[in-house]
Amino acid sequence: MKYFIIAGEASGDLHASNLMRELRKEDPQADFCFLGGDLMKAQGGEMIKHYRKMAFMGFWGVLKNARKVLNNINECKKAIVSYQPDVVILVDYPGFNLPMARFTKEKLNIPVYYYISPKIWAWKEHRIKAIKLYVDKLFTIFPFETAFYNKHNFPVEYIGNPSVDSISERSNQEQTFKEFCELNKLPAKPIIALLAGSRKQEISACIPRMIDATLRFPEYQAIVAGAPGIKPGYYKFLLKDKHVKVVYNQTYELLQQAKAAVVNSGTATLETALIGIPQVVVYNVYFGHLMMKLKDYFVKVKYISLVNLVAEKEVVKELMAHFFTVENVSNELNNILHDKSYRENMLNEYAIMKQSLGGPGAASKAAKKMVEFLKAK
Repeated sequence: MKYFIIAGEASGDLHASNLMRELRKEDPQADFCFLGGDLMKAQGGEMIKHYRKMAFMGFWGVLKNARKVLNNINECKKAIVSYQPDVVILVDYPGFNLPMARFTKEKLNIPVYYYISPKIWAWKEHRIKAIKLYVDKLFTIFPFETAFYNKHNFPVEYIGNPSVDSISERSNQEQTFKEFCELNKLPAKPIIALLAGSRKQEISACIPRMIDATLRFPEYQAIVAGAPGIKPGYYKFLLKDKHVKVVYNQTYELLQQAKAAVVNSGTATLETALIGIPQVVVYNVYFGHLMMKLKDYFVKVKYISLVNLVAEKEVVKELMAHFFTVENVSNELNNILHDKSYRENMLNEYAIMKQSLGGPGAASKAAKKMVEFLKAK
């Protein structure tokens, strides 16, 4: 069968690549056409557009690049028409993917599957109308997502969480601290990992405060996880005279060797917890004071980090908007690094949260169900 897959960012590239691998196991004749990244490309098939050319963040980012956004949409539509897939599989990225779902259903009447649900349970809940109209099958990866869709009378398939797969299957799990430091030419000082996100806008907003907070702990070295698709020169520009190392393609290895992490809210918060590293979660919001006052009108969930959402309570400290300051980050790092009971409690809560997600195999379960549904059709 022919699968057209759309992933618009780094995490989507990872999860979609794992799904492609499993789809080929279920369907040896599987043929792929996609918008995605290098990991998907490694699985084979035709890449129409790299996600780096699609990653416009926020209202102003989209507005400034409106022509590029429209060109991407039109190019994607033409590719779907030309390819004539058996199914279109969407991976998160709702601003782009929901219009593609509508086009695919209304103009082509091709089945649409959504793998990695958009976060409509957090904001823009009205998008449930589009999902019910244009999505044939939706595969959820969190228990609270399943409950959300049940509330809206939209049946879904819970397949477990793909981050559990990614962490359990990660390479270099036996790597020692000494080996990691020698490989990256680092001093043998304990590490604070900095995960600032995958887009330029969020990286530039987060990195300066993250680093200034870690400078208050001279006995530790801050190491930045370089995002895929971001050139080293961009980090060099941001870091300027700061003596901070950036490592590439080693995010899991970096976390594994870290004593603590400062993590921009997103999938990385869950991955950090699954590896078992205490963290403080940050999230930059422009016009912070104002947006926090308006938060309850737009955001429908109590927490922003996936760790706390899954646990349904505060396990990790969230520093959002004007609470994301150097002082607050350093205070939380001090708790994580120097308060033994505080640290152990966080790790214990991680273990409970991990258990609630279930074991690995999300991509495999999703692939089995997708092929089953398509054959039945």
